[in-house]
Amino acid sequence: MDGWWYRNIVEPGKLPLLLALVSFVGSFLVTRTITRLIRAGKGPFRNIKTGDVHIHHVVPGIFLMLVGGFWAVAAGRHSFGSMCAAVIFGVGAGLVLDEFALILHLDDVYWSEQGRQSVEVVVLTTALVVLILTGFSPFGVNELTADERHDRVAFALNITLNCGFAVIALAKGKLRLALIGMVVPFVALVGAIRLARPGSAWARRCYRNRPRARARARLRAFRHDRRWTGPRRRFQDLIGGKPDPEPRPAPPDPGPRGPEVPPRTR
Repeated sequence: MDGWWYRNIVEPGKLPLLLALVSFVGSFLVTRTITRLIRAGKGPFRNIKTGDVHIHHVVPGIFLMLVGGFWAVAAGRHSFGSMCAAVIFGVGAGLVLDEFALILHLDDVYWSEQGRQSVEVVVLTTALVVLILTGFSPFGVNELTADERHDRVAFALNITLNCGFAVIALAKGKLRLALIGMVVPFVALVGAIRLARPGSAWARRCYRNRPRARARARLRAFRHDRRWTGPRRRFQDLIGGKPDPEPRPAPPDPGPRGPEVPPRTR
């Protein structure tokens, strides 16, 4: 175990990344636990306010990310300072990405359906960092031999191809495959050759005059969403909490009522 730890984590300089990942996941889980307790009215925790301004935890998160990031740049690769900076950066990243949906929509959608995007981004980020820790490198650089790394043309071509696959997958509306494909190239290739999601940039441009392709894309997206939306939402609710139910729309206003007419008598 000690040999594996040194060979795969310590020697390649991945210990700060591991510390950042652990602190990132821990920060997210602790934050979600506290916000769920606040929502339920349990425990000593309350929202932080300055007057009428609600201080969201994305604010200290940004500050911690800045401190940790600049400290990591200034510290040595294997120094104790770099490990402390990694922990601070991970905690800040957990606080920030826990409110990713708020930043994206510029609205407090934490407990709404849009708030699920924060949980999904945290899960994707965790998966990408775990892949890097286990030996994968962005754009498949780890697949190159030592001779290919010295050959700049082959090196640049490999990165360009893998990046191109990821961009095509992103244009086809396959965000998850595009992000994971930046680390595992064949995943991006799968996203690049499959049908685009309806409404994606690729579908709007390339399927505009292809009704059969549009119909196939809609059918495939419907089958995929019917199979995976339920399990994905249950997993998101398990780790992030269930969103508030959507309010029912108010009944339409019938308009001003006219004068009452007395009933007719015989």
